[in-house]
Amino acid sequence: MVEAMSRRKTLNFPLILTVLTIHFVIVAGEYFKPFNVTYDNRALIIGGKRRMLISAGIHYPRATPEMWPTLIARSKEGGADVIETYTFWNGHEPTRGQYNFEGRYDIVKFAKLVGSHGLFLFIRIGPYACAEWNFGGFPIWLRDIPGIEFRTDNAPFKEEMERYVKKIVDLMISESLFSWQGGPIILLQIENEYGNVESTFGPKGKLYMKWAAEMAVGLGAGVPWVMCRQTDAPEYIIDTCNAYYCDGFTPNSEKKPKIWTENWNGWFADWGERLPYRPSEDIAFAIARFFQRGGSLQNYYMYFGGTNFGRTAGGPTQITSYDYDAPLDEYGLLRQPKWGHLKDLHAAIKLCEPALVAADSPQYIKLGPKQEAHVYRGTSNNIGQYMSLNEGICAAFIANIDEHESATVKFYGQEFTLPPWSVSILPDCRNTAFNTAKVGAQTSIKTVGSDSVSVGNNSLFLQVITKSKLESFSQSWMTLKEPLGVWGDKNFTSKGILEHLNVTKDQSDYLWYLTRIYISDDDISFWEENDVSPTIDIDSMRDFVRIFVNGQLAGSVKGKWIKVVQPVKLVQGYNDILLLSETVGLQNYGAFLEKDGAGFKGQIKLTGCKSGDINLTTSLWTYQVGLRGEFLEVYDVNSTESAGWTEFPTGTTPSVFSWYKTKFDAPGGTDPVALDFSSMGKGQAWVNGHHVGRYWTLVAPNNGCGRTCDYRGAYHSDKCRTNCGEITQAWYHIPRSWLKTLNNVLVIFEEIDKTPFDISISTRSTETICAQVSEKHYPPLHKWSHSEFDRKLSLMDKTPEMHLQCDEGHTISSIEFASYGSPNGSCQKFSQGKCHAANSLSVVSQACIGRTSCSIGISNGVFGDPCRHVVKSLAVQAKCSPPPDLSTSASS
Repeated sequence: MVEAMSRRKTLNFPLILTVLTIHFVIVAGEYFKPFNVTYDNRALIIGGKRRMLISAGIHYPRATPEMWPTLIARSKEGGADVIETYTFWNGHEPTRGQYNFEGRYDIVKFAKLVGSHGLFLFIRIGPYACAEWNFGGFPIWLRDIPGIEFRTDNAPFKEEMERYVKKIVDLMISESLFSWQGGPIILLQIENEYGNVESTFGPKGKLYMKWAAEMAVGLGAGVPWVMCRQTDAPEYIIDTCNAYYCDGFTPNSEKKPKIWTENWNGWFADWGERLPYRPSEDIAFAIARFFQRGGSLQNYYMYFGGTNFGRTAGGPTQITSYDYDAPLDEYGLLRQPKWGHLKDLHAAIKLCEPALVAADSPQYIKLGPKQEAHVYRGTSNNIGQYMSLNEGICAAFIANIDEHESATVKFYGQEFTLPPWSVSILPDCRNTAFNTAKVGAQTSIKTVGSDSVSVGNNSLFLQVITKSKLESFSQSWMTLKEPLGVWGDKNFTSKGILEHLNVTKDQSDYLWYLTRIYISDDDISFWEENDVSPTIDIDSMRDFVRIFVNGQLAGSVKGKWIKVVQPVKLVQGYNDILLLSETVGLQNYGAFLEKDGAGFKGQIKLTGCKSGDINLTTSLWTYQVGLRGEFLEVYDVNSTESAGWTEFPTGTTPSVFSWYKTKFDAPGGTDPVALDFSSMGKGQAWVNGHHVGRYWTLVAPNNGCGRTCDYRGAYHSDKCRTNCGEITQAWYHIPRSWLKTLNNVLVIFEEIDKTPFDISISTRSTETICAQVSEKHYPPLHKWSHSEFDRKLSLMDKTPEMHLQCDEGHTISSIEFASYGSPNGSCQKFSQGKCHAANSLSVVSQACIGRTSCSIGISNGVFGDPCRHVVKSLAVQAKCSPPPDLSTSASS
């Protein structure tokens, strides 16, 4: 009955269906007992119960299938209930009618892994994704369909879009992955931020939006659909918020819950730019405010960002890393304190959940000019009650939205002091379980060599990269010269300048344009007599162009639809003009993507000739798509040596446009691996035939980075940046599953005259961990408990704890500093203060050495009282080490 009702083609959401109980015990072949998902004004109703949900954004193609289980498990450990992902049309249907659901695009496997971990799944089908993904997720063949216009009331586009969306929905049904089938999928999205561009399409935009909503719901998925940033979404679609802050967001109907589909906990980066990050205190503040003001589901964009492998990075010129300053970094390691601080936040919100789901709306109490409380109390007649709720269930959020000053407020007869720009969470309306501005988790400093940047001012958590050069292979590099210009038998000649993507179909970043011009003696004399040079002028270009004259590089220009004026040196007689147009990720955002194109727009002229400008736009041009090495697949480990590889010994003079190849052994252990390309220029790399991605060693501006970032006040992507004066991206992730123990093949295509001898390989792991916690800090969240009878909360032990944690598989091998009392300094600079418990080191060592993680109570009962009437804290610095055999091989 559930399946039949759920697959009914209807627009009447929300449906109040049979109440089913969800069982979270995983059994073979079944993730949950079938349950329905509906909603009301307060929340999603899952199996008949309202839920407050934390969702973690993970894009399956930005990791490998071997990484997925760990990423999902660490998201769950961090407090997530839901995993969210886009689907990627161009990855799933690279050729029209030919589908790919394998490898990194095996969405079925990903969905089943989510379910097997007891988590729900939110799929944003789109099919437009944006996501800083190449062409926004659209397949390039889509733009070649006659008469097509993207994302508007256009029959060819709607036909293709519906076919793809139906393919995904039917695939999920066939694999029994929807909630009513016992699967994890509870929510779907159609379109993506269409409200941002709808008006540019005029009346056809509104028609398209309504069509998309009707089409989606009519597919019989049986779970609610959302549209983000769509204020005019139909009554049967939930409109949702994407932003840095969504506490002030209100859905367009009183019957819809408040959902935050994209909480931007970081931002993306472009080549040659600084790296943005968002302080942990601010993102925690934003989330607490969202739930304080009636929010019900919050999704991190991203919880794990991952890597734009191959040519999947969007554009123009977005980097290969999609780290996004996420709680799980690009390699899947915990980013502290963000991961730990948000884990505590999630636990505090979950303690409040019985009261949050029991109340349709909170009681508002103004406590000061910029201070306020929202109080949620349980009643006995609300959908979603956990058990027999009563007025004794109470949760409160107290906010100080002042950006500068702390405030002390009175609430229910007690005084509470709140730091600026913070929220305190009181699960029982009496005791504070969490404050967004008080970070008790480990804080991180990431270092490469001797460079480090502080991203917090509390306790410190240090990640160290161990680095070993490929010195044993420096004599065994091979090289292959890439020909400039026309190299294959599939070149063709045409009159005029052809649009880049119309020619390449995005099969390669590279398109060669070759023409020949005649220069007279009079022109040469004219230039010499007037001491001027002719120029090649291009009205408009993107993303990167190299201009060659007679086989010599005249110049290069980077930009997005900018004018190019390049001086050139010509000789008397015939001269070959060779233009190399390069894409660095196709446009991924905005209206009319199908019209954006790439390469050149307008006219191309040779200026400064005696008789006037020569219009090259109408000349005969010979076109060559891509690189010879690409089409010979010289990066394939099974490729033959017939391509012409030769030895490239140390000291050899490099040349532009060269391929390099070597072999290397994988670093020992299981820690994530990266290659350092900081010694290179611009190009692409492959390991064992897997396309690592583009690399480009552009340097960020020297200015615009502070030593610290004030979390207080509204965040924006330019507020907190690091990496000034450094290469935007030097390290490139090589998934462990791509590596063999010995004889891995590294192939590089380098565009400028750089040699590969200084490329290095590294493992990433946490070596030093530090923390400092006061005896006045809040007790750990696990010390709270709900009564099984009436869901009332109790807190029996208020002793704060310090929690230390190494990477998985690593253990705490030594305690390098420990002091309970009044320690001074910060991580790697701790020192004893006037007050110090002599047993500090022995107590911490006994609790922690030999363990992956440990907890120590912060109290006189643990350490004794070294100084009466003084508020004491515990500061610890410890070293994490891999197992001895792995440590030896990693450093060899």
